[in-house]
Amino acid sequence: MNRVRAPGLRTGFLALPLLLWAGGASGPGLAAAGPAGHASADAFSPASLSAEQTAPRPLYHGRWEGAISPATSMYVLRLLEEAEAGDAGTVVLELETPGGLETAMREICQAFLAAPVPVVVYVHPTGARAASAGVFITMAAHVAAMTPGTNIGSAHPVAVGGQMDSTMSEKVTNDSAAFARSIAGERNRNAAWAEAAVRESISATAEEALDLQVIDLLADSLPDLLEQLDGTVVTLAGEERVLATLEAAVETIEPTFREKLLAHLADPNIAYILMLLGMYGLIFELQNPGAIFPGVVGAISLVLAFMSFQTLPVNTAGLALIILAVILFLLEIKITSYGLLSIGGVISMLLGSLMLFDTVEPAMRLSLGVIIFAVLITALFFAVAVGLGLRAQKKRVVTGAEGLIGELGRAHTALDPDGTVAVHGEFWKATSLEGSAIEAGTPIEVMQVAGLQLLVQPATRNTFTSAGEA
Repeated sequence: MNRVRAPGLRTGFLALPLLLWAGGASGPGLAAAGPAGHASADAFSPASLSAEQTAPRPLYHGRWEGAISPATSMYVLRLLEEAEAGDAGTVVLELETPGGLETAMREICQAFLAAPVPVVVYVHPTGARAASAGVFITMAAHVAAMTPGTNIGSAHPVAVGGQMDSTMSEKVTNDSAAFARSIAGERNRNAAWAEAAVRESISATAEEALDLQVIDLLADSLPDLLEQLDGTVVTLAGEERVLATLEAAVETIEPTFREKLLAHLADPNIAYILMLLGMYGLIFELQNPGAIFPGVVGAISLVLAFMSFQTLPVNTAGLALIILAVILFLLEIKITSYGLLSIGGVISMLLGSLMLFDTVEPAMRLSLGVIIFAVLITALFFAVAVGLGLRAQKKRVVTGAEGLIGELGRAHTALDPDGTVAVHGEFWKATSLEGSAIEAGTPIEVMQVAGLQLLVQPATRNTFTSAGEA
């Protein structure tokens, strides 16, 4: 990367008389040109030089913060398309990422390598990083810049969808290392460091990256970056192009709602919460058929969760344990296990959640706080549900024939041993349980029910309410 300065207006005005004088000195040669000669004079006029130098092509600016996902590639490709359509002179992408999906990273790198507009990747602000997939994206740009206090590196590939065996891991690592070397060679960067970042997961600070020729510039801010970029020469499609960024109008391209939504869905915590919402929605629907709303919400949440899992390093064993937890919770609804199935479901859910995302990258790991909160809420919910179920089972039956047993009433007529009693304001045929006579008006207690006949005896309890009156 070279840097030149375009000639200023002062130089242009000094050169203009010399050019005109030289043209006049040529005499017949310039005069013979006729109208073409006049066109040449107009081309070197001060007005054309001023317009050309004071109106540089616009600069398109974008920013991506978060994991590299299909939403990232969608946004970056749109940024390049709009820059090309707007006749931009430069594209600057501010980047802060812990890594992400390899397929999205490769799509972005290929777009940068074939970009019709010079691309600058700027790792910013202080404390930001370009790790894993971010290494490839940064090195694929025509100009790579970083803010002091940032870092780059740790590009070793990780498995998506489970563990890789040693042979497959070696193949993937070799492929990534070769890709890193090819990008570094294309942009005249340190290929040895790029390969070591893949194979050994090494990292470098911004200052170290500059010394190692991994990046091209250190800039404290975007204005500082644009000032340093002005006059920089880059190679684009085999031709050299001088960047004019100091006076360029900056056009910022923000991610669309769709791109933001897809980016959020790629967050493992969001995917996990969506999965739990889907589970709870289906459980509520099965427990209360016809409720509809919980089932609809649950189905939509599960579809979104499984879509998120396509971009995340999901461990199949962890997912299987969570599915087992759902099955145990559903069985708890149908089978009386006195909480044993719920306890097994909570344990299975906890272990499955801890194992769900198999990666060493912090951005792709599930937050421990989210796991604990989700497991506690689930355990509390089913503990309350089981407790209410047990309490309902211990309560005395208050409806049907069984609900009459133990109820108090009065003998409406004398029982010797048959007669009529009043219970709950209703008259029932009754028989004295012991065959002894019971006088009319005597408090009685229902002991058994035989069809529509009550077997009663004189009440032995002192409790008696007016509800038992006829």
